[in-house]
Amino acid sequence: MLFAATVLSADIAAGLAARLDAGLNWDLTDVVLEDGKLVGKRPALGDSVYVDVGWTSEPRLALIRSGTFEPEATVAGDAEVAKFESRLQDFSLAAEMVEQAHEESEGPSIEDADVIVAGGRGLGSPENFALVEELAKALGGAVAATRAVVDAGWYPYAAQVGQTGKTVSPKLYIACGISGAIQHKVGMQSSGLIVAINKDPNAPIFEYADLGVVGDLHEVVPKLTELVRQRKAA
Repeated sequence: MLFAATVLSADIAAGLAARLDAGLNWDLTDVVLEDGKLVGKRPALGDSVYVDVGWTSEPRLALIRSGTFEPEATVAGDAEVAKFESRLQDFSLAAEMVEQAHEESEGPSIEDADVIVAGGRGLGSPENFALVEELAKALGGAVAATRAVVDAGWYPYAAQVGQTGKTVSPKLYIACGISGAIQHKVGMQSSGLIVAINKDPNAPIFEYADLGVVGDLHEVVPKLTELVRQRKAA
C-alpha cells in the first residue's frame, strides 16, 4: 500500500501498520522489483546517498515523497473495486474545525506546474524576485525558491523546493541564481529539462543542468522573458 508523504497519510499509515503488525518504510523515492522482491529506495545522509530498504512481512506499507512519480495514463485493468462503508466512532468526531485559511495565489502550484522558474540568493534582494515572476508568467509556470531565500524572508515557505521543502518534477525547471547544493538538487533533479543561469561558472548546479547559461541573471532573465513574449505574440 502506497501513501503520499503527508502529515495525515503518515498518521494513517503508522496506525495501520500497528493494527496489521505490518512493515512501514517512509520517505521513499522509488519502489522496484529485484529478484522477485520488493525494494524501496530512500535518500539518506542528508540526501547525499540512496539506500535500499525492504519489508519482512506483509502487507507492505510505504510513504512516497510527493512529486516523485510522473503520472502516466494506463489502459483499464481488471482490478476488483470494492465499496467500503466507513463507520466513525464517537471519539473520531471529537475534533472540531475552528478555522481554515487558504493562501491566495495566482497560476499553478509548484507541485502541478509543467514549468517552474526558481530563484536563489543570486537574485540579490527580494525585490528582484519580480524578474523570476515575470519569466514564470510569460511561460505560464510557477515560481519556486531555495531554502536560503525563504529563510531570509524573501519568499513564502510554500514555494520552497529541496530536502526540507517540496519535491517537484516539471517538464522545464529554470534555476536563476541558484548554486545547486545537494539539499536543493534532491527536490528538483527529476525535472525533465533543467536550465541554470548563474554568473559563477563553477557553480555545482552546472554539473547536473541540461543547459547552463553563465552570465548575470539581471541581464539574462529580462531578455529571456522578452523573447518568450515575442515568440508567443508571433
